[in-house]
Amino acid sequence: MLSPELVQALRAARHIVASTGAGISAESGVPTFRDAQTGLWSQFRPEELATPEAFQQNPKLVWDWYAWRRELVGRAEPNPGHRALAALEGIVPRFTLITQNVDSLHRRAGSRDVLELHGNILQARCSSEGTLVAEWEDTAETPPRCPSCNGLLRPNVVWFGEALPADALARAFMASRTCDVFLSIGTSTAIAPASSLPFEAQAAGALVVELNPDTTPLTRQADHVLRGPAGELLPLLVAALTAG
Repeated sequence: MLSPELVQALRAARHIVASTGAGISAESGVPTFRDAQTGLWSQFRPEELATPEAFQQNPKLVWDWYAWRRELVGRAEPNPGHRALAALEGIVPRFTLITQNVDSLHRRAGSRDVLELHGNILQARCSSEGTLVAEWEDTAETPPRCPSCNGLLRPNVVWFGEALPADALARAFMASRTCDVFLSIGTSTAIAPASSLPFEAQAAGALVVELNPDTTPLTRQADHVLRGPAGELLPLLVAALTAG
């Protein structure tokens, strides 16, 4: 399935970037934002659940929505695609993992340095101070309060209308412009600014490989296109790199 040219390029690469989207986590049973709007939540528009204005107007509703999604994520397990990327980090001289997912499955699979462009749903941060809160006490009050300033806690995710974390985004662009191989995995390549990363990499001379069961705006420009789920393709890629 992997061409000799691709395997050779992967083996010769000094820096590989992998950028992942919802597709890789869907294989672990994590629903996308839209897919999670079922049952009780189907009556709400995204603007009522995932914007700063929504949190200001009804913080309990927003917190409860994300608490429900945290439960879904907590039941999910990393799949072979996540684990293959963690293995890849230990194989190549330099490896950068960029994700648009908020489920922390890459970290749970063993990846150490993950650029989470859209945040982490398992974390919270103070809505007043912006400080990160990894753990909080469940009380009768929803949302819970910041242990430092008593402000309301909010999910540590990027909402519609908010800017991506500047440091993570800057590192993602720098890595994309300096890598030898860019792997676009399970992402629609439709949500800016992450959608521009593979094109930035290609413009800088990197080999761009798309791993996706579906056609995307990247497909026609990618140097190699591998059709199928990440959980099947990525272990093959790692096996090819480690073969004698």
